Amino acid sequence: MIGLIMAVIVFNVIAFKTNKHLTKNQIVHIWAFTICFQTLFDVFISLKYHGYWYFSKGVDVRSLPIYTVLIPAVNIMFLNWYPFRKALYWRVLYIFLWVILITLYEMITLLPEPWGYFHHGWWRLGHSILINPVLFYILLKYYKWIYNIETRN
Repeated sequence: MIGLIMAVIVFNVIAFKTNKHLTKNQIVHIWAFTICFQTLFDVFISLKYHGYWYFSKGVDVRSLPIYTVLIPAVNIMFLNWYPFRKALYWRVLYIFLWVILITLYEMITLLPEPWGYFHHGWWRLGHSILINPVLFYILLKYYKWIYNIETRN
């Protein structure tokens, strides 16, 4: 739990102190989308198929900060620093670097408690490496949709 608390504090401070591009409305949209999308994803991978879990198998109230304040902050950082106006090469490289960073973070979360809180069933780091670029792409598409709605009004 110590590792989770430290990560929540550090990631949220970084996300909000370094935000230069996202509006409050966009942050609220991304925050809500992240909670919904991560919960939906985990209903299947974690709860139904037991691929991984946080703290203990099944529904665990200790997992709530992961959904509500940890992952949304990471997505805010990802979008805030994303090189929207750069060439495709730089955008792909950016996603690749983020996949490396969050995979390294996942490795840390696999440490025993109190530092770690994440546990693999059949899920492996290779699954994360394959699925995380897709999840980032979905996040980007959602952000662009919200951005377009905002700029049309």
